[in-house]
Amino acid sequence: MANSRAGGVGDAVVVEGLRVRRGARVVLHDVGFSVARGSITGLLGPSGCGKTTLMRAVVGVQVVEGGTVRVLGEPAGSPRLRDKIGYATQNPSVYADLTVSESLRYFASILRAPASDVARVIDEVGLGSHAGHLVGELSGGQLNRASLAVALLGRPELLVLDEPTVGLDPVLREELWALFHKLAARGVTLMVSSHVMDEAARCDRLLLMREGRILADDTPDALRTATAAGDLEQAFLKLVRQQETLA
Repeated sequence: MANSRAGGVGDAVVVEGLRVRRGARVVLHDVGFSVARGSITGLLGPSGCGKTTLMRAVVGVQVVEGGTVRVLGEPAGSPRLRDKIGYATQNPSVYADLTVSESLRYFASILRAPASDVARVIDEVGLGSHAGHLVGELSGGQLNRASLAVALLGRPELLVLDEPTVGLDPVLREELWALFHKLAARGVTLMVSSHVMDEAARCDRLLLMREGRILADDTPDALRTATAAGDLEQAFLKLVRQQETLA
């Protein structure tokens, strides 16, 4: 039930025929989709389905076998995109032997972001009380938020966030999603990956993935309606069964 919207001139991301191979294994099978500016697109699916590989291709750090990826009107990986994309990986991108503030000041200098950005992003991710703590002393959830703070430096136009809420308690997850919607409201485009289906309803649009393919590309309400499912987890399972029937 893939329903990929055609790429428009004003779209933040346009992917066409993307194919990625690792050795003999094809990781992404001719994937295509587009992401509207100022929207939150959720990339959902089980671990190992290709979400991280797809996000790496959008950021421009993934070797691809075929297809095209354009981001903010430029080929993915273009030097002109360096200060326009914020990327938070699943692994922490901050240094354990620096404090949160020191680490963010370091990255702000590399990105040529205003010095005032450090205090702003610390506040946005809710790490104000830990600004002077060593990164190595943070919990897993706090590390995720510190990495997200790095991605927010410089006010990027596109945020690519790989499992940003892993390890966070429900209150912090709620606060981060409120932040994501606030950023989208001011024109920032977000791609957010997750394997937690209850986060899917918070997105404007969903890309449901399995085994390197996009099973569906639509709004949460449209996916529930099309599959006659009570929730998005049931919708995903129905789509998987449909794919298996067609295979």
